[in-house]
Amino acid sequence: MPLNRYLTLGRSGLRVSPMCLGAMTFGKEWGWGSTPEESFQILDHFCERGGNFIDTANMYTKGHSEAILGDWLTQRAKRGRSFARDRVVIATKFFGNLYLGDPNAGGGSRKNMLASCEESLRRLKTDYIDLYWLHLWDHFTPIDETMRALDDLVRAGKVRYIGFSDVPAWKCAQAQTEAHFRGWSPLIAIQIEYSLLERTVEGELIPMALELGMGVTPWSPLAGGALSGKYDRTNVDKVEPGRGAWVKGRFNERTLAIIDVLKAVAGEARCTPAQAALAWLQQRPGVVSTIIGARTIDQLKDNLAALDVQLAPAQTDRLDEATKPTLNFPYHFLERAGPGMQGGTTINGRPSEPWPFAPQSDDERW
Repeated sequence: MPLNRYLTLGRSGLRVSPMCLGAMTFGKEWGWGSTPEESFQILDHFCERGGNFIDTANMYTKGHSEAILGDWLTQRAKRGRSFARDRVVIATKFFGNLYLGDPNAGGGSRKNMLASCEESLRRLKTDYIDLYWLHLWDHFTPIDETMRALDDLVRAGKVRYIGFSDVPAWKCAQAQTEAHFRGWSPLIAIQIEYSLLERTVEGELIPMALELGMGVTPWSPLAGGALSGKYDRTNVDKVEPGRGAWVKGRFNERTLAIIDVLKAVAGEARCTPAQAALAWLQQRPGVVSTIIGARTIDQLKDNLAALDVQLAPAQTDRLDEATKPTLNFPYHFLERAGPGMQGGTTINGRPSEPWPFAPQSDDERW
């Protein structure tokens, strides 16, 4: 799949590239990341390849990520129509508090949202945001307040579409239902952690998104670098500094066993482990655009090459089996009990067996 084979995001007409460029690496304020010059090169290469979807947040590198993106947009505007602002889909987030000691400078409240939006527009040097995310669930703010304020931003023309990042499925469903009931702007997408190491989202969030018209944009598809291929049983103690402590905490026997299978599959598919992990994720139900982060051009090129990887069904099955998640109740129960409702028949191509304690004939029924 080429990068310019665009997909509609959720139940909307917004066209986005199958990979989204994450801008959390833009700026060095967190002790790691890319300089503005390096960030410009990464952005240019991504767009020249056909990518049009870029994701950032107000809090990334203390606001510098948005500012770098704004400077790049200004520079692009000077090159002519082919580089105009309207050619890219800019997504950013609100929630993060950049002002120590101010309780109203963070969260999902109307007060913070409107202030954060104005600040993001200023840093991004643009009049509107294509996709505005609630970064995290704010359990202190009623969801109807958040949704109404987001709708006001859409009606004011400062935001085009809205989505939720890192919010429980039941709360997303509540927000979407109320938006439809009230005639407010609906959520068109969710942003969630999803990878070979994090598949528990398949219990609630993925089915919810499919049912309620939300496209899925996974973040950390390589689990912070754990699935990059750089680490295995031989060098797990040499995780790089920076975000290394968070990544190193993911390594256990299950993770190492998954990496063994991933490397074997990558060898068969003649690609890197990172490319195999990204290719697997991109074909998951509901996934529209995978968010990739890159500190260098080489990292970006390596990740984009995953679009050329086609895993064989048997290889996908091996990765599925090695990473099968343990879901919360009632999923393990439904998996065992569900076939009993079909009476041994085949529904939607799925054969079933009756419960062992169910009647086996008409004569056995009470």
